[in-house]
Amino acid sequence: MQIKNHNGLFVGGASGMALATAELFQEKGGKVAILDLPTSNGEAVAKRLGGTFYPCNVMDYAATESAIDAAVGALGSVHFCCNTAGGGVAKRTVAKDGPHPLEDFQRVIDLNLISSFNISRLVAAKMIENEPNEDGERGCIINTASIAAFEGQIGQVAYSAAKAGIVGMTFVMARDLGSMGVRANAIAPSLFETGLTAGIPDEAALALTKDAAFPKRMGRPIHYALQAISMYENAMMNGGTVRVDAGQRFAPR
Repeated sequence: MQIKNHNGLFVGGASGMALATAELFQEKGGKVAILDLPTSNGEAVAKRLGGTFYPCNVMDYAATESAIDAAVGALGSVHFCCNTAGGGVAKRTVAKDGPHPLEDFQRVIDLNLISSFNISRLVAAKMIENEPNEDGERGCIINTASIAAFEGQIGQVAYSAAKAGIVGMTFVMARDLGSMGVRANAIAPSLFETGLTAGIPDEAALALTKDAAFPKRMGRPIHYALQAISMYENAMMNGGTVRVDAGQRFAPR
């Protein structure tokens, strides 16, 4: 897929990895729509990129559908969707204060997995309306998993389950959408420099990344963006989850 004159939705695009991807997409000639929380600086980001901003809480599924409808309506079509919205909670299956609260587990699943599926199904329905290119391609969806999907740490049971769900649905989604010319992929980053990790002291960050092969540091948003754009441009990238992790395998804690 060629980016020039194509349209992309960037969910969580006001900061971090989705922002870096939106910036690279725009640099290559694409048009962008930023979807993020009303409290984010999405309006300023969209203005800087010559795009539009749509306030969106991904856990409000009806409002998310309205935001996607509005964004695609303004752009005229959508060829790319990059979604990085998510988060976790640090709780063990059973701790000194009792079992893992079920509502916390449910919330993490809703925030990461259910919202990713909701966004994907809605965007895919828009993508199949596109005229295919010479290779039959109509669009590409990228969701964000985590290396915690494979080696979750103690206390990450909800987050790991949610991210493993994203990995599990990606290949099936690619099969579901393949006959329509829409591809689906996922990226599984390690610990990255984002708003969620901004408060981690340097010493703690070093301890958390000590098991990486190289480089032994947190990833930068541009590293995610480079992988996402490569997935978009390469038609053979479909149905897979790619680790972007410097060869890191999380230790138990």
